[in-house]
Amino acid sequence: MKQPALFIPHGGGPCFFMDPADPQHPHSDAMWQPMQDYLAALIANLPERPRAILLVSGHWETPGFTVHDGTRPPLLFDYFGFPPHTYQLRWDAPGAPALADRAAELLEQAGFPTARESERGWDHGVFIPMKVALPDADIPVAQLSLRRDLDPAAHIAAGRALAPLRDEGVLIVGSGMSFHNLRVRGAMATAPSLEWDDALRDAVTDPDPARRAARVAAWDHLPHARFAHPREEHLLPLMGALGAGGEDAAICAHRSTVLGWTVSGYRFG
Repeated sequence: MKQPALFIPHGGGPCFFMDPADPQHPHSDAMWQPMQDYLAALIANLPERPRAILLVSGHWETPGFTVHDGTRPPLLFDYFGFPPHTYQLRWDAPGAPALADRAAELLEQAGFPTARESERGWDHGVFIPMKVALPDADIPVAQLSLRRDLDPAAHIAAGRALAPLRDEGVLIVGSGMSFHNLRVRGAMATAPSLEWDDALRDAVTDPDPARRAARVAAWDHLPHARFAHPREEHLLPLMGALGAGGEDAAICAHRSTVLGWTVSGYRFG
């Protein structure tokens, strides 16, 4: 059965795992609860359980697209200043080298030279949301990098190239944040982040697929774009998910407020 493509918020650092006394529901701030609930229901809300997941994180950039083809990646604790126990988290899902090979094949057929990597650990854009969504770590995962130039049109085109995976039982996930400006929090962010999110949602859910892609590729023309993303690496996973979504309908599947930011997630198909 055909899987959707998703853009999910992955939170902030190990935000869902801050309380060592309660490893199942361990965040220490209730503002994260709606996002955690959304992630926890992610697999149950699919048409069927995916055979594998291809995930693009806002925390891995390489000169060209790169697939991780390792069989048992370690975790890369690429966050700083958090409690010691958050550097001892475990999430032992298997890698998916066959999926990595297939993704590379599709990208190369579309004209995107694609490198391979087998040693890098899964960054927190992978293991933090997936530890909530898949606590049993029982679905194989392959990670795909962003391209370092952060060209939105290229990432949308790469997503289109990967779309056949959806018919092969693969869930395509872009993991980032629809708002990501660590310099602003609270009341300073509330009004502009909401206006930005309204404009982004209107573009992403445009019913015309060609117009949708064009509007989202021109994201930096939306209100407060550079306030929302001084650098757009956390938005680019949305481009891949949108491209993979093709002509399927797009919906805003999640919206919550954290740190004064309005944050959304999207589903294509």
